[in-house]
Parts: sequence; structure tokens; C-alpha cells
Amino acid sequence: MHRRLFENYCSSDLDVQPSEAITPNPEQSVAGGTVGKLHADDRIEVSSEQAILTAKALFIAAGTTPEVAEEVAKHLVEADQSGVESHGIVRVLQYTREMLDGTLNTGAKPEIKKSDSGRLIVDARGSIGIPAMRMAHQLAAENAIDRGISAVAVLGAGHTGRLGAFGEIAAEKGCLSIAIGGGNRKRWRMVAPYRGRTALLPTNPYCIAMPGGERGPVVIDIATSQAAGGWIYAARAAGVELPDGLIVNRDGEPTRNPEDYFDGGAILPKGGPLGYGLALIAELIGEAMLGPVLAGEINWLVLALDCRRYNTSPSMQIAAEEILSEIRSSAPAKGHDVVEVPGERERNLFADSQNQPLRIPRRIWGAIEVLASELDVNTHQ
Repeated sequence: MHRRLFENYCSSDLDVQPSEAITPNPEQSVAGGTVGKLHADDRIEVSSEQAILTAKALFIAAGTTPEVAEEVAKHLVEADQSGVESHGIVRVLQYTREMLDGTLNTGAKPEIKKSDSGRLIVDARGSIGIPAMRMAHQLAAENAIDRGISAVAVLGAGHTGRLGAFGEIAAEKGCLSIAIGGGNRKRWRMVAPYRGRTALLPTNPYCIAMPGGERGPVVIDIATSQAAGGWIYAARAAGVELPDGLIVNRDGEPTRNPEDYFDGGAILPKGGPLGYGLALIAELIGEAMLGPVLAGEINWLVLALDCRRYNTSPSMQIAAEEILSEIRSSAPAKGHDVVEVPGERERNLFADSQNQPLRIPRRIWGAIEVLASELDVNTHQ
């Protein structure tokens, strides 16, 4: 039955990329990377409880265990509440599709594997990557606290959601963490190398987080490309041009037309050689070092270091707050109101949203309701 429902779903106009029905807003960003706010004027209010229950029920109907379904659903809602809508409830369509078509192993749970040499691995076993990445950051932080430094490989993970949420886990335990993901260039050829014009690399992301001052951790969650792939799909669907400097056409010429990307073009690396170098290292780590990946999967390396091995918590926090306060109090550039510290906007939005309903683009929620109807899932619980 699920195969038939999946085929019906894919043949409808609701089978869109995660943000395809939305106008992109790639200029809304902070120092840590793009905040995934989707531009859509027509929205519907949905309580966070209803959104979690609906997403959870869909994932269970697609074959996922209740435990994993609830964790993933909560992660998506928390991303919306943190202002990162590109990794929020909009992803329910993508995840359910991948569960139904077998891209994700719905019956698998991540497993921790250790060796005598101290090697630590979280094997995601082809499942959705959110539980595996959470487990890896917890494991890396705990081992770093015990030994000073730790490295954990995550193998065969599906989409991992909002990386910043995992970086916060390690930072709140007093650790600096670095997460690097890559290894699937053969499927996701999206980004051209520096001075190249052919799409060869994925948008390999990084997340770096560490304890900050009085307001919490500093969290940098970025792609290594000038734009996430979802924004290119969104611009195409909305019939709008992209900002300058994001993509080139098949001849390597700058363009604002998203159709040029789909006609053999490429996304540019973030900061030219900077993004290219980071993406290439991530791909080498993901494929050459950690091994080949299957379709839809990525390998990750999560590093953690106990900051207290170098400075005590009170002393470090005081020094960090002095640095961050100077940054916050600096004069903003023309057209901006404040200078922000990476991670603070997301935490502030999350705190302010706790008693507020989610405002989800109507077309996205409508697509979720159609899929829920096909799977006999009640969205009005």
C-alpha cells in the first residue's frame, strides 16, 4: 500500500523540494550562516503540539518507530521555533517521501561501535540522520570530558536536520565541537570548484560550536556554498530571479536565472577559495577517509575538545563575554539594526516562540494534509 501511495504522491504537484513552494530569502543571514526563513505571505497557524503529532504520525505511517518519529518531529518543530524554517516542518514532505521510497531505512536505529584502538563510530545504518548526530555529539562530548579530546565518525546517515542544535549539545557541556559532513558528490553535484564552472561537489556543511559568554554558546552552522540548493529550487518555482553572485550558467558566466542552474550550471562556493577548500576537505573526509556512502547518505566526522583543559569555566566565560560584548556593541552597517553573535538569534527566537503557534506556509501545510489523508493520518488531533 505504501508503494502505491508514494507513487501517487510523486505524480502530484505536491511532490516539491523542501522549500520549492516558497519564495527564497537568502539575504536574511547572520554571521553563522543563512537563517532559513521562507518568504510566504499566505500562512496558516498551527500549534507546535499539533505539528509534532502530525509529523510523528506521518513518520510512523511511513514505517518509522514511534521513538525515532517523535525525536525527528520535535527537532523539526524546534527548528521552526528557532527561525530556521528551511529545516523545519517543511522537511516533513521530504522525510516522509524518503521513508516511503526506501531511501531511508525506517527499521534501523543508530548503533555505537568501538574498537581497541579507541575508534568511535555511530553507524546510522541508512536511517534518518537526526538521532545519529545527536548521539554522536553526546558521545563526543562525554569522551572529550573524560580524555580531553574525542573524535566520532557517523556513517551512512540520512538528512541530519539543523546542525546547530547538535553543536549546542556539546557546547553546553563545555566543549568545542566541529562537525564536518560529505561523501556523496556522485549524487549531489551542485557546487563548482573555485575557478571552475562544472558542478562537482555537494553543499557540504560545517557546524562549529563552543561555550560563549553569559548568553550561551556561539554556534556557526553553514553550508560551504553561496546558497543552499533549496533556495535555487524555490526561486525556480516562484518564478523569481536570484541575487547576484550565487550561481553561474553552463558556460561559467554569472547569472540570476535559476533555470540556468538546472541547465548545466552550478552554485558558487562560499567566499571563493574558502568555501571550495572547506567543501573539498569535507568530501575527502566523507568519502576517502570514512568510506563510500550509498544513495541519500552522508558520512560525518564530529570532533570535540574539553575547553576546561585549557581554561577554567568562569575565567573562559568572562573572557568570552568581553569579546562578544564588544562585537554586539559595535556599529551596524548601513541597512542593519544590530551586529549579532552566531547562535543568539536562534535562541532568542526559540525562547520567544514557546507560547506561540507556528506560522507555516499554507501550501506546505496543505501538502502535508493531502499526504496525511492518503496515509489515513489525522492532522486535527
